[in-house]
Amino acid sequence: LHPVPCSDVGNLTMMAEPMQTEDDDGVFTEVVGGDDGPAPMQVEDDGAAGTANDVVTQTSLDLEAYCSNYKGRTKVARLQFIAERCPQLRLEALRLCHEELKESPDVNTFVALTSKLNEECVAQGQQPVPPVDSARIESVTHKATQQREKLEQDLKSYRRNMVKESIRIGHNELGAHYYNCGDLQQALKCYSRARDYCTSSKQVVEMCANVIKVSVEMRNWGHVRSYIAKAESAPEIAPETACMLKACAGLAHLADGQFDAAAKAFLEVPVEHAGSFPSLFSIRDIGIYGALCALATFQRDDLKHRVMQNSAFRQLLEHVPAMREAVKDFYSSRYTTCLKTLDDFRSELLLDIHLHWHVAALFKEIRNKALMQYFYPFLSVDMNRMAEAFSTTVQELEVELIALIMDGQIQARIDTDKKILCARRRDQRTHMFSKALEAGKAFETNAQAVLLRIAMQKAGFLVSIKGSAQASGDNNAAPTTTAATKG
Repeated sequence: LHPVPCSDVGNLTMMAEPMQTEDDDGVFTEVVGGDDGPAPMQVEDDGAAGTANDVVTQTSLDLEAYCSNYKGRTKVARLQFIAERCPQLRLEALRLCHEELKESPDVNTFVALTSKLNEECVAQGQQPVPPVDSARIESVTHKATQQREKLEQDLKSYRRNMVKESIRIGHNELGAHYYNCGDLQQALKCYSRARDYCTSSKQVVEMCANVIKVSVEMRNWGHVRSYIAKAESAPEIAPETACMLKACAGLAHLADGQFDAAAKAFLEVPVEHAGSFPSLFSIRDIGIYGALCALATFQRDDLKHRVMQNSAFRQLLEHVPAMREAVKDFYSSRYTTCLKTLDDFRSELLLDIHLHWHVAALFKEIRNKALMQYFYPFLSVDMNRMAEAFSTTVQELEVELIALIMDGQIQARIDTDKKILCARRRDQRTHMFSKALEAGKAFETNAQAVLLRIAMQKAGFLVSIKGSAQASGDNNAAPTTTAATKG
């Protein structure tokens, strides 16, 4: 079977350079959007089309195994997202979050999370955790303040000595401190300020990677795309960093709903480094995102060459057996099994912090492609059998087919009486006559152009190549012949 060609979702759009302002210290800092950004460790919606408040009532997700793939703030953010969306896993997610934040300097998030955990424990009749120790909170806050003041003093000393490398390291250390404390806006400013003190391409790439890490957590995809372009322009990039850039580019495309570009970016992630950044994504994420976007947008030949025959990406799919089987079933035209596998996996996809917005759109695109490929080789199809193959009713199938026909993705008509989908085939005789007329018009146009050129050459109205070269070499010299427009 061969798919009906469908339009690509879109291409990569490069963002303009961020606006810069000068701070009190005379250092130019990039302005990030028009607001203050999301609060620390607060999950924000991406703004893409989708259902924002899907609640997952039942899931077979092993939460401990799932969160073991992540580290740092990403792990906490994903657990918080699961706690908000899945009542079944809410208590367990909050407990894991609480354990993760016990030794964290981000005390604001820890206090808020402890309060939520105790409320959930009381609601489910469980023993609440001990209340927050105010003395410990004051101690952690005081220690963080002292560390920040020390880093700021060191940075001022570096500036007085005018040593670029020391100033760059000082900005990076201060940015890391703000990032660990949950102040993403200040972390982004510090990492961005290090740009003016980079003296090699390696340092520029390191600065871009730091900004991208913070921007991904802030869902600032414009910054992500801009700094990916800056990093990729460097002459040399370490393989691990190149892996991170490809994956983050895929996340930015996914957030914008550009599934085709996202699939291509995820498929280019090298498998040997796909698990090197647990603070951003896991190796399973790359396999899931890449497979879903490829199924939704790739034509059959692309799916064969870029996915089925891609040994590196097949290794990524080994970490997600459900997606591996879904891709195999789709390529083998076992659409019923493929759609059922995806539907069983849907609850886990809805609990993904980056993918949940796009699950409905991706599933719709995959189902539409399956319907088109199922019908393509036939002149007519019994809609009763087709509905049975796709586990739906004839009425619901008819609505889907009407939408595809109106959109021009299926060239067919529906016999509503007999419930038969009939292909709309063009008249080959009329088509050949049309092609003959087009060929005749093209020949007539070319013949007229040749005759006009011959006539102009006889009249001496053509500029020779040698004369054109001399005229271009001397702009002040007047041409010796008159140039005419060729028909």
